[in-house]
Amino acid sequence: MEAGGPLRVGIIGGAGWLGGAIAEAILDAGIAEPQNLSLSYRSERPNRFDRSFWTSDNQALADRSDVIVLSVRPADWPSLNVDAEGKLLISVMAGIRLSALGARHRTGRVVRALPNAATEVRKSFTPWIAAADVREDDRSIIRAIFDACGSQDEVRSEAEIDYLTGLTGSGPAFPALLAEAMMADAISHGLAPEIAKRAVNTLIVGAGRLLEQRDECPAETVQTFLDYRGTTAAAIEEMRAAGFGAAVSRGLSVAFRKSVRMGDAS
Repeated sequence: MEAGGPLRVGIIGGAGWLGGAIAEAILDAGIAEPQNLSLSYRSERPNRFDRSFWTSDNQALADRSDVIVLSVRPADWPSLNVDAEGKLLISVMAGIRLSALGARHRTGRVVRALPNAATEVRKSFTPWIAAADVREDDRSIIRAIFDACGSQDEVRSEAEIDYLTGLTGSGPAFPALLAEAMMADAISHGLAPEIAKRAVNTLIVGAGRLLEQRDECPAETVQTFLDYRGTTAAAIEEMRAAGFGAAVSRGLSVAFRKSVRMGDAS
């Protein structure tokens, strides 16, 4: 990319759900123009982003891009032979280490990032870490891309990325798990499924909005209800006694260990 020239972005896996969501965020934020966005697909070209460049040749995509986003399943990455020599490479794959990415794709300007499903609604939290060769102007691009997807933070180590794979990389999965349990209990008490679903989904959405607007520590919200000593406090205390916190900790630990194993296998 020439100084002051248009930024050319390529997304390997742009036909996928996450790759497509990142592409949409990039275009909506004006980070790249449609004609300077390249996307790849494996079998069938999607009917979207008609002004952008579509290809099934990942090397052709890399050759016409300044910034390359790797948005493929970690299991598919070993067969991906793309030369990104000297270019900024951003992986959104879980588990794959910076050193492995740099060696395979021949660039030291490598970033590991972990957006989640909420990218689709521009509410993803994306932690990321950069290799030593990543420049300050690269960091500006990285921040712009993931701010367009929601919010972002540069973290200190790959171990933190591995931990956050389970914590935030899971996106809405854990709130949905809580909602599923609440909805099942509501139905077991005789509520119609549609009413139970509406009640629980509205509760989860409302809680998220309150946390976002107040920007307070979740522990403060919990303590407020505990101090009130009402029905909610009784429920919280019973859930804690049943091992709620321990179950969450165990689940996150398993996710962390799996992320580390994925990296070791690469």
